Amino acid sequence: MEAYVAGDPSAFQRLFRLLAPSLQAFFARAVGAGPAAEDLLQTTFLKLHGARASYRRGERLRPWVFTIAARVRVDWLRRNGQRGEEDEIDGEVLADPGSTGHPGEALLGKELAERVRAALDRLPEPQRVVVHLHRFEGLGFAEIGKVLGITEGAAKLRAFRAYGQLRASLSDLVAEDP
Repeated sequence: MEAYVAGDPSAFQRLFRLLAPSLQAFFARAVGAGPAAEDLLQTTFLKLHGARASYRRGERLRPWVFTIAARVRVDWLRRNGQRGEEDEIDGEVLADPGSTGHPGEALLGKELAERVRAALDRLPEPQRVVVHLHRFEGLGFAEIGKVLGITEGAAKLRAFRAYGQLRASLSDLVAEDP
């Protein structure tokens, strides 16, 4: 980002390659994969371009960019008659590192992924965005609070409730230690 602010023309391309997949997933879960998500992605990068002079050297990039993206998303939801505080999470499920590659295991993994996605989809919208930013984007709760315009405590509370609901929904999949 510092190179982009300094005027390096290739820096934008590097930023786009680095950030676009995460932003695309963020928007796709809120508005569906398609033209609306693409428009939101492009709007975010236009706003990033316009705000580049306000980027503070040494500041973490992802929270700064997701703050812009969250505002773009809220504006879109409001324009389309939806609540701006709501969001969903990317349904990404990481592969099991112990996977053998057996076809039956792949089917089981797909079923598991569908169960997890369904449990995530049942979460209240404000909790989903916190889980997305925490679990999939790696942001801390102070950063999530800043991105969403809530306190760190509110972000932690949303995460606590969301993870509790996920544990309850998926309790048959969670092996408890005796």
